[in-house]
Amino acid sequence: MQVASKKYKHDSPRFIAIEGPIGVGKTTLTRFLSERVKARQVFEEVEENPFLQQFYAEPRRTAFQTQMFFLLSRYQQQLELKQQDLFQRTTICDYIFQKDRIFACVNLSEPELALYDRIYRLLDQRVPTPDLVVYLQARPAVLLNRLKTRNKSWERPIKAAYLEKIVTAYNDYFFHYKKSPLLVINTNEIDIVQNESHLESVLSEIRRMRRGTQHFNPAP
Repeated sequence: MQVASKKYKHDSPRFIAIEGPIGVGKTTLTRFLSERVKARQVFEEVEENPFLQQFYAEPRRTAFQTQMFFLLSRYQQQLELKQQDLFQRTTICDYIFQKDRIFACVNLSEPELALYDRIYRLLDQRVPTPDLVVYLQARPAVLLNRLKTRNKSWERPIKAAYLEKIVTAYNDYFFHYKKSPLLVINTNEIDIVQNESHLESVLSEIRRMRRGTQHFNPAP
């Protein structure tokens, strides 16, 4: 287990973000954790993106429009959080703002990414930084199986090759992450929806998290 020195800005985390690739369980864990600690829940507006279904069917045609919608939607949502008092009530969000660029690097061409970055750099410096980030990991095959289980229409075209790119991009990003305390949880062998003991072990690890970067590999 690797532990760095960076601590929370406060005695306990007031702003927690749950992150990870598509289908890993971010929203589910956000709901469970929020209910336990009576926190405000914030969910990204995924299905409101009018380009998303077409993007997964024909990625190159609408990649830039899809990404820009997400960028501006996430920015607006995070800016509203910043304008609220994050110190008065615990807030749990099912993404970090920087995830937008993780996906942009996978989905956009070089000219598109260059234009995207000009806008992204202006917005990134204005959004709040979480007191704790929980990064949920899973293998592409596990993610694909979870996507099939939840069976959302716009996710059906997603292929294993695309998930492999997303997983690699996430791992690369969080390998260098230093902005706030980071808890990395391997979810390959657990099911927090169907198994209460799995959920409890994850929640306990989050409650114990205090500083630096830590890794949790729960047994099945």
